[in-house]
Formats: sequence, structure tokens, C-alpha cells
Amino acid sequence: MAITAGYDVGGAHLKVALAEGGRTVAAVQIACPLWQGLDRLDAAFAEARPLIARAERHAATMTGELCELFPDRTTGVLTLVDRLVTILGAEARFWLGPHGFGSAAEARQNPAAVASTNFLASAELIARRLGDGLLIDMGSTTTDIIAIAAGHPCPRGLTDAERLATSELVYTGLTRTDVRAVAHTAAFQGREQRLAAGGFATMADVRRVLGELPEGVDQHATADRRGTSLAESLARFARCFGRDRADASDEDWREAARGIAEQQGVDMRAACRDVLAATRIAERAPVIAAGIGSMLAERLAADLGRPCRPFGDIANATDDCRTWATRCAPAVAVALLGNR
Repeated sequence: MAITAGYDVGGAHLKVALAEGGRTVAAVQIACPLWQGLDRLDAAFAEARPLIARAERHAATMTGELCELFPDRTTGVLTLVDRLVTILGAEARFWLGPHGFGSAAEARQNPAAVASTNFLASAELIARRLGDGLLIDMGSTTTDIIAIAAGHPCPRGLTDAERLATSELVYTGLTRTDVRAVAHTAAFQGREQRLAAGGFATMADVRRVLGELPEGVDQHATADRRGTSLAESLARFARCFGRDRADASDEDWREAARGIAEQQGVDMRAACRDVLAATRIAERAPVIAAGIGSMLAERLAADLGRPCRPFGDIANATDDCRTWATRCAPAVAVALLGNR
């Protein structure tokens, strides 16, 4: 059977998946700080080469066109399409959102359909294999919330701008989001206070303080370029409160971190309810949890009173890659949709 490699080229990570015979057989996330230059993409593909060497087909989607490297999204799409053709060959296929797959030439002719429509590939796979559901894909920086009903994805927006307006795109993630982007105030030792807006800590630090950060998902430098130990995370987190770690007990800091994590959850829950209010899906249709923050999607499912299924199950992933298939949903989706 032919093996298809799927790629999700983001601004911070390259996600790669392999599909064979309708199954996901491999999935991996590789750090790729694209804002630093296209050579970072080359390096990420070099790291992926042993995995993708046996692939006979290649299918790609992207969100990296939005990163600071490019002056505008169209330039980003055109540049990335050209680079991917150089790396993968002229036969590489590109996800064009509502238009399905197209050639590199078709992608160049319709960059708006290529730009940040990776969520639609994940939703399309769910639609074909499950029929109804609510996709919650929480990555390092953003969260996609997409309704699927009667075998069709039902997004009300397609572009980032439209989806920000419909709550289908929430700029909050498990690791890279600045704490101050999640909360302007937080409780500390029983008293509400404002937070410092200095880029001192990220939600990865919050998760480490809480002991909730999955191993291997935080692949980028910390806010102060120091390490990722609990002590170092506590030091960064304390600065958000204008304090030093030694000013309070570890339990005080955990309680403060818990409050900020809860504020992030409140925001995501409100967005889910916005999406559900706008699109009728079956009352017991499940949440499909995806992304490195899939465990938070599972909590949201419980809050919404819905069952939950990991994306890796929908993707028919082998046991050894089920977790990362869930975390790399769009790459998995284009690999499976292109493996036909």
C-alpha cells in the first residue's frame, strides 16, 4: 500500500504524519521557529527525513504564512509553497480548504484557500469518519473550535479574521501564550491584583507549576531564555505578580497558577458555547479532542456535558503513535485524506 506523508507547516512547529491503508502509522512534532528564517524549515525537514523517506506521496497544509517572517499572508503562502516543492518535489499536493487538494500551481493561484485552513482538513476527516462532533484542537498558541454536523464541517468563518469574530479561533494555547494574554488580574494570597505585562512567563510555566505539562510538548525557549525546571518556572511566574519566588510558598504559587489556568478555561468554554449556539449538532455528538492541549479539551467536553473522543481514535492510529496523532491532527488529516 502507498504511504502518504502529511505536513502541517506552522509558525512554531512542523508536524508530520504518515498514513498507510487508511491508518495513521506515525506522527511527530518538530520545533520550527519559522519567524527566524526559512533555514529553520529546512532544518526541521532534515530532522524529519528518516521518517518521511519511505513516503510515496506528500500532502501539506500550513499556518506559517502568518508569521513575522513574511510581509503579508499571500507572500507567506507563495514562499512556503515554493520551498515545499523544492523539498518534497513537484508532485506534492496542497490543502486548499473548501476546495480540497490541489497542485502547487493551483495553490499559487489561490493562496487565500491555502492560508490557515488546516483546521478544515481535521474537520473533514471527522465528518467522513464520524458524522457529527465538535472539534477542539488546542495547540501551543491557538485553539480551533469547529462544529461538524450531518457529515459536513460547519465553520461560519474560513479566514483567521472571520474565525476570530465567530469564536472558532481563539488565540490561546497550552504553552506559548503569555500569561498576561490570558489574565489581566489574578488572586494572590486571597487578594485580587493586576498582573505585570512584561512577557515574563508563559502558560507552559503555569502548567509546570501545576504539574500538568505533558512531556515533550514544550519545544521552544522560555521567556527569559533560562531552563524549564520547576524552580525556574516559579521564578518567571512570580514576576507576573511583581514578586520573587521566595515571597510566597510553592502552594501559594500553585493556587495563583490554578486561578490563571481556570481563566483560560472560562474563555475557551465561552467560545465553545458561542460555536454550539450558532450551529446545531446532535445533543450527544462528542467533542473530538486534539492538539497538545487535548486534555483541556477533554475537560471542556465534561463541562459541556458531552462525551469525548481523542482525534487519534478517529484517525485509526496505531497504538505507538495514538497520542501524537491526536496532537498533530491537521498533519494526520491531510495524510489520511491524501492516502486514497
